[in-house]
Amino acid sequence: MDRVTLPLRAGDDGEAVADLQRRLARAGYAGCLADGNCFGEATVEAVRRFQAARGLRSDGICGRQTWAALVEAGYRPGERLLYNRTPMLRGDDVAALQEALGRLGFFADRVDGIFGPRTANALLDFQRNTGLTTDGICGPETVASLGRLGDRAPGQVKGGVVERERLRTAPRELAGRRLVVGEYGGLAALASATGRAVTEAGARVILCQHPDGSQHASEANEFGADAYIGLQLWDEPGCRCAYYGTAVFASAGGAHLAEVTATALSGVLGGAGAVLPMRLPVLRETRMPSVVCEIGPPAKVVLATPALAEMLRRAFIEWVADPLEG
Repeated sequence: MDRVTLPLRAGDDGEAVADLQRRLARAGYAGCLADGNCFGEATVEAVRRFQAARGLRSDGICGRQTWAALVEAGYRPGERLLYNRTPMLRGDDVAALQEALGRLGFFADRVDGIFGPRTANALLDFQRNTGLTTDGICGPETVASLGRLGDRAPGQVKGGVVERERLRTAPRELAGRRLVVGEYGGLAALASATGRAVTEAGARVILCQHPDGSQHASEANEFGADAYIGLQLWDEPGCRCAYYGTAVFASAGGAHLAEVTATALSGVLGGAGAVLPMRLPVLRETRMPSVVCEIGPPAKVVLATPALAEMLRRAFIEWVADPLEG
């Protein structure tokens, strides 16, 4: 199916649900097929498990983010040609290419499954160094060569090394550092208060208020931010802070920013403050250490806005001084 009306949820039926179930089964969650063409309990469970495995919010509802992840999961290495185009190609096959190039030392960026200019340049460099046709297209010959060489060079994905080195040499003072504070609805007052507090401390700050995480990522990248902190309301008491992480790559700077932010916010909201890797669009698409902080309950967050803004200011200052925890 080319177009699906989303979201799909428990109780829905028809061809759209059947398409969802086929995609889930191809991704390894075939238990959903027991529901036939109905979105029953087995499909809800399959969606939840898929979401959890892909670093998405696990609610059992197939919305835009989950559907996009399912489409990307359907692309296996070697099944299509990969090259730089607009819009950029996305998929598990792109992530596999980036991982292979990174382990061989050709790809220095994060493994995000998005074929952009950096992936194209890395691919061209690999082709030049291995005597392949230097066309920037990953086809059967390139896939085979990556497979042969990759078996001999298991190692760390280079992107993790590069990020750490960049953060080790970054300035430790706040003056001139750039922060984007994003909010997805209902937290405009907190975002503004945080922006003012960090600006008064010497940093440059812009606010992004939009429900779409990809819009946040675009604005943060254009601004050349050193870090991004997203704020989202949560019905549960306390906070949890997510950073970008997959099975083969995790943002070290993002992980530490999440840790210091969760600790700071939990001092106001209570609880331990959970920290977890996720693949939300804003975390995946930003080019800098980024976190999304879910905070609640809403009534307490509203009353504690000044204190939370101060804690976020302190967390950013602490992270700038030591972005990798030693």
